[in-house]
Amino acid sequence: MDPLEYVDAVGEIAKALNDLGLTPVLVGGAALVILGSRRVTRDFDFVIGSPYGRLGDAIAVFYDRGFELTSRLDEHGDVAATIDNPRVAAIRLRHDSPSSAYFFNPSTRLRIDLLFDFPIPAADLMKGATRMKIRSAVLHVASDQDLLRLKQIARADRSLAADAQDIEFLEARRARDR
Repeated sequence: MDPLEYVDAVGEIAKALNDLGLTPVLVGGAALVILGSRRVTRDFDFVIGSPYGRLGDAIAVFYDRGFELTSRLDEHGDVAATIDNPRVAAIRLRHDSPSSAYFFNPSTRLRIDLLFDFPIPAADLMKGATRMKIRSAVLHVASDQDLLRLKQIARADRSLAADAQDIEFLEARRARDR
């Protein structure tokens, strides 16, 4: 997936979440691609403020745009099942109180992952984030320093080769900018 191909749709969702006061900050592979990495990614990851006070509104942002809550991933991390009813999705999220939720658009195959003030609060990430305009989208992209912290946390949890490559990319950017 080429993340830039989906940036307009993602920007529309980010704006709607921001309008709800959920302060979406782009992190993960798509943020790295926007910063110049050659990384391949399958989704957009946002850290947002806790949505539980505005859960119905947050879910509507996605369902109104053809996305559904992912209910199961397969062994490769691909979407295996979704919940097509927004009310059922809200019940599921309220009941499970997860630290993240994945939304998937079956027609475009676009996936957007939301991390709820996890592993770093969205407000803290927003302090160092850079506001970037890409095509028609305005996104807040986490700082290199915060992206590095997030990648180090991810590497400690899962030890993927991609995390090590991402850390190398971010450290090289920081060294170049000094």
